[in-house]
Amino acid sequence: MTSTTSTPSTPNDEDTVVDGRSSRWAEHRAQRRKELVEATLRAIRDQGAGVGIDGIASGAGTSKTVFYRHFTDRAGLYSAVAERVNQIILRNITKAVGGDFVAFTGGQSETSAHPRVLLAAAVDAYLSLVEDDPEVYRFIVAAPLVPPSERTETLDLASSVSQVVAVRIGTVIAVALEARGRDTAPAATWGHAVVGMVRAAGDEWLRAGAAASGTPRETLKEHLTELIWGGLSSAWPTADATPDKE
Repeated sequence: MTSTTSTPSTPNDEDTVVDGRSSRWAEHRAQRRKELVEATLRAIRDQGAGVGIDGIASGAGTSKTVFYRHFTDRAGLYSAVAERVNQIILRNITKAVGGDFVAFTGGQSETSAHPRVLLAAAVDAYLSLVEDDPEVYRFIVAAPLVPPSERTETLDLASSVSQVVAVRIGTVIAVALEARGRDTAPAATWGHAVVGMVRAAGDEWLRAGAAASGTPRETLKEHLTELIWGGLSSAWPTADATPDKE
């Protein structure tokens, strides 16, 4: 019997060239999508939340065809913009609380701030988008770009920005509950409730004129923090439930 030894196949030069080209093309498309999303945000700020695809393309110095090539349709473009705004909010909240919410759990982190202070910072980070970038916020919440005929069950319009934040807060609440030997089942619901409350209040505040309504952002932040912390304080293993307000 003659034995044969198999030799592992190696890619030939042509395969390497094709793979290299594919990788570069994928990187180019990803970069182009990012540029188009940023151009869309500029168009929203310049022309208002009701800007259409024609206005967006004109502002970007390109055509609708280019946008459809990269995002398929208006719903696809909306989803990409919402994802970018979501990243901005998470970045601002993470920056405000000094890390990835570690201090919310009572654990060690680079900040020794009281959880209530951190909660206030997170609320303020959300409200800052409402006040500082109102047209982008309206675009995300109302999604005027996407007509009803193009909206599907998988396109969760109003919740796209708040979903990840709600899950994150729910996670840290669960850790805090577990640290006290309590049932963690309410955590997810509480996370969504916190974000839903802030969002509802922020929507109404914007509708009334934001700071021009007579309620400064600082005041709204404190009102919301007081209400939310009144319920959540029992979840944290801390003796001081009412620290000095900052």
